[in-house]
Amino acid sequence: MPHFNPLVEKLSPPPVPSVLAWAKSYDGSRGPLIDLSQAVPGYPAHPDMLAWLGEAAASTAYTGYGAIEGEAVLRDAYAAHVAELYGASVTADNIHITSGCNQAFICTAMAIAGAGDTILMTNPYYFNQETTLSMLGINVELVPCDAGAGFLPEVDAIAAALHPGIRALALVSPNNPTGAVYPPELLARIHEACRAKGVWLILDETYRDFLPDASVAPHGLLTTEGWQESFIGLYSFSKSFCIPGHRLGAITAGPAVVEQVTKIMDNLQICAPRSAQAAVAKAIPALADWRQGNRAEIAARADALRDVMSRLPKWKLQAVGAYFAYVRHPYPDIDSQFIAEKLAKLAGVVCLPGDYFGEGQENYLRFAFANADADTIRQLEERLANFTPPGL
Repeated sequence: MPHFNPLVEKLSPPPVPSVLAWAKSYDGSRGPLIDLSQAVPGYPAHPDMLAWLGEAAASTAYTGYGAIEGEAVLRDAYAAHVAELYGASVTADNIHITSGCNQAFICTAMAIAGAGDTILMTNPYYFNQETTLSMLGINVELVPCDAGAGFLPEVDAIAAALHPGIRALALVSPNNPTGAVYPPELLARIHEACRAKGVWLILDETYRDFLPDASVAPHGLLTTEGWQESFIGLYSFSKSFCIPGHRLGAITAGPAVVEQVTKIMDNLQICAPRSAQAAVAKAIPALADWRQGNRAEIAARADALRDVMSRLPKWKLQAVGAYFAYVRHPYPDIDSQFIAEKLAKLAGVVCLPGDYFGEGQENYLRFAFANADADTIRQLEERLANFTPPGL
C-alpha cells in the first residue's frame, strides 16, 4: 500500500468538483441549470484586458523568470491603487504578487506560523484556508459567528480566544461564505484586540471591489500607526478583472513580511505568471470605469436575490454581500449536503452546502450569485418554492 502525507490524506476532496458532479444528473425539466456554486464572474473580461494578455503572452520579454516579489510595474500600479483607496502611505515595498489569493494565504501562513502553532478563524470559514492550515500542520481554532448578528464576528469573543500560542487571526471581508461585510469600526476594534496580544490580523479582501460604494475605504487599518507589524492584507485580481484562470493575487504588508514571503515564493513558484502581471498593471488605471460598472451589476444581482428571497418565507436570507448569500434552508432535520445535492439533481440549482464551511452549518446553503445575471436569479423563486426533498 502506498504511503501519503497523513496531513494531506485526511483532507476531503476539493468540494466544488463534487458539487458540479451532482449537476450532471439534472434532466433539465425545470429549465436551464442555475450554477451558484463557484465564485466566478458571470461576464467576460474586458476586450482590452484580453488584448493586453495576448500581447504580453506573445512577447519574449515575459518568457523568462521574473522578480520573485512580482513585476515592478504591477507592484507600483497596485501600491498606488491601494494607497489611493485607503488614503494610506503604501509603496511597492509593501507589495508581494502571488499566483492567486489562495497562494497569498499559504505564503502568509507559512511566513508567520509553523507546524504546531495556531491560527484563529471564524466559523463559518472559507474552506481552502482551513485545509491549507491543516496540511501545514498549523492548528486551527474557531470563533463562532452568530446568524442573528448577520454572521459578523464579535470582538469580545475574539479577544477571549486570543490565548498564548495564537499566531494570527484570519478574516475574510466581504465574507466567503456568508457575504457579510465587516464594518470599518469593527475591523479596527478587532485589530486593536490582536495588537494587544501580539497577534497578526490577516484580512482576505478578495471581494472588496464589489462593495456598494467605491468612494469609501473598506477600513482604516492601513492608516494605523505601526500597521506593518500587525496587519497583512490579501487580494485577488481574478474577480475584478475576470481572469481567474491566470492566477494572480497580492499581499500588502510590511517589508519584513514581504522578505519572508519571498523566501517561500522562491520555493513554491519562483514568480507569479508574468504576462498576466504586465496586463493587469495596465488594466488597474485604464479599466477603472469598467470595474465600477461591474460593481453596479453585481449589486443589481444582489438586489434581485434579496427580492426573490423576500417572497420565499420558508427560506431565510441570513447574510448577503459582494459575491455571496448565505441562506437558511427550511428543513432543519436534514443536513445541507443532502439538500444541496437534491437541489442540483431535481431543481437544477447548484450551490454549496453549509457543511463545507464548518461545524454547525448544516442548516445553510451558500449561493454564489455573481455567476448568474438578474433574470436567471429571478428563476430561483419558482424552483425553490416548488422544491421538496425526497421523502417529505
